[in-house]
Amino acid sequence: MTLNENIRRLRLARNISQVDLAKALGVTKQSISNWENNNIQPSIDMLIRICDYFRVTTDYMLGLEEKNYIEISGLTDYELAHITAIIDDIRK
Repeated sequence: MTLNENIRRLRLARNISQVDLAKALGVTKQSISNWENNNIQPSIDMLIRICDYFRVTTDYMLGLEEKNYIEISGLTDYELAHITAIIDDIRK
């Protein structure tokens, strides 16, 4: 997938509007629309902010890597066990 497709897909997966994403990133709704329609590309600084917002790597966002990771630092073993169980249930 390309950058524009990934921005749209991740936004829709979180059920947020272009306006909501724009507010979260401090840009206009038109910027989000332009990115998603592949009219313009976000700056490198903005790409990093987008990735931080969606909690994905830049390689993932750019379509260079298919794996996606979840940040689990700071969670207890008990919390990790619950997350693992949820992931196992979803995969079934």
